[in-house]
Amino acid sequence: MPGSSRLAISLPNLPNLRQRSSLLRPTTLSRQQALLYALDALRNVLLLLFVLRYTRKSLLQLRGHGLFGTLKGAYKSIYRNLYALFLRLPFVNARIRADVSKAILELETKLVPSGPGVLSYTTLPTMGWSVEQVRSELGKLGEMKHTRWEDGRVSGAVYHGGDELAELHAQAFKQFGVSNPIHPDVFPGVRKMEAEVVAMTLALFHAPTIEDGKAEGGGAGVTTSGGTESILMAVLAARQKAYHERNVREPEIILPETAHTAFRKAGEYFGIQVHLVPCPAANNYRVHIASVRRLINSNTILLVGSAPNFPHGIVDDISALSRLALKHKLPLHVDCCLGSFIIPFLEKAGYPAPDFDFRVPGVTSISVDTHKYGFAPKGNSVVLYRSKALRRYQYYVCPDWSGGVYASPSMAGSRPGALIAGCWASLMRMGEDGYLDTCLKIVGARQRIEDAIRGSEKLCRSLSVIGKPLVSVIAFQANENAEQAERVDIYDVADGMSAKGWHLNALQDPAAMHVAVTMPIVGVVEELIADLEAVVAQCRGKASEKKGDAAALYGVAGALPDKRIVRELAGGFLDTLYKTW
Repeated sequence: MPGSSRLAISLPNLPNLRQRSSLLRPTTLSRQQALLYALDALRNVLLLLFVLRYTRKSLLQLRGHGLFGTLKGAYKSIYRNLYALFLRLPFVNARIRADVSKAILELETKLVPSGPGVLSYTTLPTMGWSVEQVRSELGKLGEMKHTRWEDGRVSGAVYHGGDELAELHAQAFKQFGVSNPIHPDVFPGVRKMEAEVVAMTLALFHAPTIEDGKAEGGGAGVTTSGGTESILMAVLAARQKAYHERNVREPEIILPETAHTAFRKAGEYFGIQVHLVPCPAANNYRVHIASVRRLINSNTILLVGSAPNFPHGIVDDISALSRLALKHKLPLHVDCCLGSFIIPFLEKAGYPAPDFDFRVPGVTSISVDTHKYGFAPKGNSVVLYRSKALRRYQYYVCPDWSGGVYASPSMAGSRPGALIAGCWASLMRMGEDGYLDTCLKIVGARQRIEDAIRGSEKLCRSLSVIGKPLVSVIAFQANENAEQAERVDIYDVADGMSAKGWHLNALQDPAAMHVAVTMPIVGVVEELIADLEAVVAQCRGKASEKKGDAAALYGVAGALPDKRIVRELAGGFLDTLYKTW
């Protein structure tokens, strides 16, 4: 048939689809196989990187904390998590909620004024008050019932330099109340005073100068709103330095467990892992250097020491930390907020003086609170750096904002120039002779309390001093070696002192209390010792059935493996600060 013939003739000329398919399949399969091999290789590489990363972390954990420490940490973590699950059980959680609510209500009753004659102002007055009305109300607010810091009955908290300085502060506020250092061209006097406050503090802590040739441009610094901001800035500068110079993406800092909690806050704010190092009694409560050494790795951005620390008034071995910092080319920050204008004068005053400032070669930054023993108005501190190059890492600069080029040296934008003026006035009025005199009085009073606890028959049998304090803080705990009849619960002692009108600091881990001596305390130190002797005598050999505030809070807090309840109580306390009724 013609059609069949045509078909038979044309068939050989048609594409053989089966053959073409068979010809194409190896190429297609080879591409697919190559893709699969590539994906498989990528998966294996990622898996290897994952394993290597966590193997490295595990090895660093073992190196830093040792096998026993790692197992102990794992046990604590498991125990804490199981305890947290127990607390979430409905009947347990309901009881906890009730107890927490009750405790917060008691806080509110104690802190928030109420009752006849107490008025709360929660909206603006329809008509502005007269000057006389405002002054009258200010007088009432100043006379509200409070712990008498004026009588020297408060540990730390109020670092009062006397009425004359207070008048100078008032004059500074009146003259510079509207000033703002963010506008140096508008307020040149504030700029000058701030620069001089930084320069005087740098000189006091023996910062390198340009002439020394040991640092780029000599030492440098910035004023801040307080010790916490100074510490935050030093940690931020260390983080930025490590990021830009070493490309550190998972930063870690190493600090004594007694270091100020502002370092932990910095870790939480800035995404930095914090390693806490023990400060054992066998080492006089100073940081354990061998533990610091084991924790150092390529992610470490900062080492920390205290001079002195807040809880116990102990100065860490800054020289040993310096050697580690120099060996590993790491920054070393010394927290001198509490030592401030006392510790630099110890040597001139004839007291034992530790190595702590820029004369120690590895020290790269220091935080100093001028509003403590510098007697400046509250809201004043300085963070010091060995070089201007290091200071620049804490700066914030935005070059492309629509509002113009923006630059600020620290956390704040606008800052109160009046506080800087008050600080400058304090430093100029006190001078070296004034600070030397207060050092003699304050450290002498601390030594008197220490001698009484160590040497008085009425105290030494029941109490023991923690470590070897050198500056203004003296911490003490219950004597572990006391006979049963002589033993006391230190938190009962704290509550007994509170009942006598003293506001001292309760501590934990170990359970203790401390006195941060201030100028008001200097005048009543013998009264403090006498009251402490009386309270210890009352507490000997018995533990009160009804716990006071310190015994209840710290006793429970120390016993709980999961701190969620403590966090809730603390959060409730912070909420209470902003209640008006």
